[in-house]
Amino acid sequence: MNQPTAPRTPLAPVCLIGAPTDVGASRRGASMGPEALRVAGLAAALQGLGRGVVDGGDLSGPANPQGPVQAGYRHLHEVIAWNRSVHEATLASLRAGQLPVLLGGDHSVAIGSISAVARHCREQGKRLRVLWLDAHADVNVGETTPSGNLHGMPVSCLCGLGPEALTTLGGPPPALQPAELRQIGLRSVDPAEKLELRHLGIEAYDMRFIDEHGMAETLRRALAGLDEHTHLHVSLDADFLDPDIAPGVGTAVPGGPGYREAQLCMEMVADTGRLGSLDVVELNPACDVRNQTAECLVAMIESLLGKSVLLR
Repeated sequence: MNQPTAPRTPLAPVCLIGAPTDVGASRRGASMGPEALRVAGLAAALQGLGRGVVDGGDLSGPANPQGPVQAGYRHLHEVIAWNRSVHEATLASLRAGQLPVLLGGDHSVAIGSISAVARHCREQGKRLRVLWLDAHADVNVGETTPSGNLHGMPVSCLCGLGPEALTTLGGPPPALQPAELRQIGLRSVDPAEKLELRHLGIEAYDMRFIDEHGMAETLRRALAGLDEHTHLHVSLDADFLDPDIAPGVGTAVPGGPGYREAQLCMEMVADTGRLGSLDVVELNPACDVRNQTAECLVAMIESLLGKSVLLR
């Protein structure tokens, strides 16, 4: 019989950081995401896993002006302001020895969180691996974006393609090398993004790959090469999940991972013992059904942080 093993490292306390904004999206509502996750019992669930939990509350930033696209970007100044706050809060949490969990908010806020994580890794001499769990590639640029919405551009900004104020948040660009990124669950990619993904050489696993090879093989490839010197960051977009189990998103795309597939993904990440930071973004309670998506996400976060059916 397999015996339970001790954690590789002491369990870092979790710091919840709310970023209640939807300035990076065209559809309103993601600003209510952090509170919906709290209502779904996120803090109590993590405490039930033996984690210390510090709720840092919500960051503040500019309201959504619902303005037009200007020079390829909608609400650029507001997105910059929010990401500066997210960067500072995430970096402070990491330096305090915590595991920051960013509660979005639209996915543009990941520019700030991952820039901070990358900066922290450079300071600590650690390697970085980012898992981008999303239906969308989010690698648009201002010259080719069909919408101007910056929640469709965080990957490109992190890779050094975009407005200077965003690409340099954590220091000289790029914050993230394409080789440090793995994208999982893609099923809605704009034509220009397909070319950009190939140009950058990002390792991407679309739903066809998952259908053909399975979630387990996908994760084995995406997590290959992790060691004790690697910081693992997960950026979880709620629309990664199939809308049948997670309807509360602004940009739902059919054909995503079902509940067990998604749980397997989370559990395999947890098995590495390397998770050091997390984004949970694009939850839109205005599109949800009785907070179903928030409750589903809480279950996913529990699995990411070590909940399992049996001791492993």
